[in-house]
Amino acid sequence: MPSTTTAPETDPSKTVVEEVTGWLRLYSDGTVERLTPPGAEPFTVIVPPYTEPRNGVTVHDVTTARGVDVRLYLPAEPPAAAPRPRRRRPLLLHLHGGGFCLSRPSWALYHNFYAPLAAKLDVAGIVSVFLPLAPEYRLPAAIDAGHAALLWLRDVACGDEGNLDPAVERLRDEADFSRVFLIGDSSGGNLVHLVAAHAAAKDDGAGADLHAVRLAGGVLLNPGFAREEKSRSELENPPSLFLTEEMVDKLLALGVPLGMNKDSPYTSPSLAAEAVARLHMPPMLLMVAEDLLHDPQVEYGEAMARVGKTVETVVSRGAVAHVFYLNFFAVESDPLTAERIRELIDTIKTFIDRY
Repeated sequence: MPSTTTAPETDPSKTVVEEVTGWLRLYSDGTVERLTPPGAEPFTVIVPPYTEPRNGVTVHDVTTARGVDVRLYLPAEPPAAAPRPRRRRPLLLHLHGGGFCLSRPSWALYHNFYAPLAAKLDVAGIVSVFLPLAPEYRLPAAIDAGHAALLWLRDVACGDEGNLDPAVERLRDEADFSRVFLIGDSSGGNLVHLVAAHAAAKDDGAGADLHAVRLAGGVLLNPGFAREEKSRSELENPPSLFLTEEMVDKLLALGVPLGMNKDSPYTSPSLAAEAVARLHMPPMLLMVAEDLLHDPQVEYGEAMARVGKTVETVVSRGAVAHVFYLNFFAVESDPLTAERIRELIDTIKTFIDRY
């Protein structure tokens, strides 16, 4: 497959065949140049892993035997003198957003939300997957990577992973692998649905594929559902740094398989629901913002209910920016955003505790 490179602008043999303003250029030879638009620089800074606790969390990057790399957010170990809790706790598997084409779990954008989240929730940790990016690796590549991460968790739970990193050993000893929750933001929310569906399709009804790992639920944070016909919210609601009408149109088109468009089960809310009508899907928590994709997000919840799936839909009123909870500047400067984020985290915690 073509590699991701920074294409020299002066190379006369290369022409731009697609461009997402400020974020991405696709060249005629298949190379891709990923950019950082003005204002996004602080969010795209790479946060290195660290083993000394910061704000109650350590961060570890792990290369798995399943061909995927993951980042672990682990709550800090209690002091040596303190008794260790014997109760195993649930585990979150995070699938990042970026319209299937952009971003890495190591960005400050994600670190500044998911590291504190690991400390605030009563969980053994959060595992974030380094997903393959389109257009070099179109869907279903990211779905396959998400499933590979689940199989790696199965290997860890069953002791089949071999020599374990100390952080992975902690995960093995403290996680309740029968309570694994998928969580994803923006297009990562689509992947929560798609990875859960992929696991359900491979399951023979007895958990044969994942064995010791059970998907207890999914959390879709402002998922990136959209159709070819624009919704009212796309036409009327304001854009933001991380979501414009151009990004919706072009990134999703580059992310789905060749020959498909937004009217596919990968992005259409109604078709996504119809595709899982006969599958055993875990309960879902759907967090909706009043952003460009508000209407397709709500439509997904309604469509899932029509095919008999359990979906709890919660709207963050007044939160007009897509993935507002990832904007750490807004958290510090806007009381409404800070309050909506507190509500979002409380809702996630209640959902996890319920299942």
